[in-house]
Amino acid sequence: MQSKYKLRYLPIAADDLVSIFHYIAHDSPERALAFVDRLDRIIGLLEEQPLLGRIPRHNKLREFGYRVLIVESYLVLYIIRNKEVEIHRVIHGSRNLDHII
Repeated sequence: MQSKYKLRYLPIAADDLVSIFHYIAHDSPERALAFVDRLDRIIGLLEEQPLLGRIPRHNKLREFGYRVLIVESYLVLYIIRNKEVEIHRVIHGSRNLDHII
């Protein structure tokens, strides 16, 4: 079965995943690998269900057309363009979004 949408990570979002891995791996490499794998699997659901994430409350994110998928304490910021889901950032929910956008 072919996916409805193509999933594409922007380079900065891929860097976010690497940073998350390294942060968790400081305490437990096994837990870090398991979490990043789980995060990637959940993000992969957007290929079939691009509207899975919600429209964000943050005004600037909404204005730019972002959607947000929440995975535990992380926010996956993405935009749907035609038949592609672009993953822009994967960040901890405690971060100040004004400095990230």
